[in-house]
Amino acid sequence: MKLLKSAIVALSLALSLGTFSTTAVACEDGRTCFGPEQAIDLVLGRIAEAMKAIDDGEDSAKIQKLIKHASAAKKEINASDIVSRFAAKANKNLKKARKAAKSGDMVEATGHLEAGEKAFEALKGRL
Repeated sequence: MKLLKSAIVALSLALSLGTFSTTAVACEDGRTCFGPEQAIDLVLGRIAEAMKAIDDGEDSAKIQKLIKHASAAKKEINASDIVSRFAAKANKNLKKARKAAKSGDMVEATGHLEAGEKAFEALKGRL
């Protein structure tokens, strides 16, 4: 009887594992998964949107929101530990740009965005 119970448990476990796809839960927190290069391009695109908004003379709140979206897109960069470390350093420029935009200094915000753009562009060479 004990052997029969063990066999039934093992069989049900094997069948249940076979019915669920492990790739379906790769990004279980609701984010869309990208490759490292695609994620870097996503961040660069969001930085470009923020810089265009500054050039167009948008208000500070909208620029802060765009910079925040660029900073949040950094989470999609899944590569080695070295790339993650340099991505965190590049993200500091975005935080400084957001702080400058909050204080209304758009020239300083543009400078930090440009530095962040160069730093994220350099990440492609580290992949």
